[in-house]
Amino acid sequence: MKKNRLGNSELYVSELGLGCMSLGTDQHTASEIIDQALDAGINYLDTADLYDHGINEEIIGQALKGNRNQIILATKVGNHLKEDGTWFWDPSKHYIKNQVKNSLRRLQTDYIDLYQLHGGATEDPIDETIEAFEELVAEGVIRYYGISSIRPNVIREYVRKSNIVSVMTQYSLLDRRPEEETLDLLEKNNISVVARGPLAKGMLSDQSEKAVKEKGINGYLDYSYQELLSIQQKLAASTPNEVSMTAQSLNYVLNRKVVASAIFGASSVEQLTNNLNYLQAEPIQQEQVELLQQITKANKYEQHR
Repeated sequence: MKKNRLGNSELYVSELGLGCMSLGTDQHTASEIIDQALDAGINYLDTADLYDHGINEEIIGQALKGNRNQIILATKVGNHLKEDGTWFWDPSKHYIKNQVKNSLRRLQTDYIDLYQLHGGATEDPIDETIEAFEELVAEGVIRYYGISSIRPNVIREYVRKSNIVSVMTQYSLLDRRPEEETLDLLEKNNISVVARGPLAKGMLSDQSEKAVKEKGINGYLDYSYQELLSIQQKLAASTPNEVSMTAQSLNYVLNRKVVASAIFGASSVEQLTNNLNYLQAEPIQQEQVELLQQITKANKYEQHR
C-alpha cells in the first residue's frame, strides 16, 4: 500500500488508516481485524483515550504485541475521564502530561508516534497545550503531535503557533467544508490532513442506500433526508462500472495531495475487506472529480468556528 509522509515528520503512513473506535470490546475480533489490516499493508492505527473508556487502547496494545515497530500508532487526549464514566474537556498541560502515562500503559508501549489533541476551541489555553506537547516530544514520550479538529479558527491558531505535523478532520463528498477553508492553508504550511469519516457513516459506501435510510433519516450536516436519497442515487449512477462506490469515495478524498491518509472504521473483517477494494481501483480522473462535485454541495462551516 502506498505510504505518504505526514507533514515534515519522519512518519510515513499508509494511505488508508484503520480507525479503531468501532473495533468493539472483544479482543479476538479486534485482533483479527487488526491482523488483516496489517497484512493488507495498513500501518496507521488511530485510537483515543476516550474510546470505550480506555478499553480500546488496551485492546490495541494487546493486539500489537510483536508488531509495534511496524506500526504508526496514533492516539488522542483532552477528554478528562472521571471515575463515574462522565468526562469534561481538559486541554491543560497538567492533564495531558499525566494522561499520556495512562495511554502508554494501556497501549503497552513506551512511545506514541502521533499524539493528538482530541478537539479544542479558541478559548482554550492553546499556548499551554502546545507547551505540553513540545515537552513530551523533548522527553521522547511522543514522536510528533497534531490536532483532531473541524474548527477553522482553532486550526489556524495551531498552524500559526505550533509544530503540528497533521490535522485530523472530517472530510468526504458529503462534507466538503475543508475544501473552502483549511486544505489549502495546511498544504501551504506542509501540514498533512488525516481525513476521518470519508464514507460518511456508510452513506458513501457500497451499502449507501441502506445507510442513508438508516442513518440519514434526520439529515446529515446541511443535507435533508430527501437530498441524501437523491444524491445517493446520482452517485450510484455516476460511479464507473469497474469501481465500487466505497473506492470512489476514498479516491475523491485521497485525490487531494495534502491528504496523507483516509481513516475508516471496521467492526468486522468483512467490512475491512470491502473497504480495501479501494486498492484495486485506478486513480480518480479530474473529470470524475468535477462530476462528483456537481452532484454534492460545496458546504461551509457555520456553527463550528
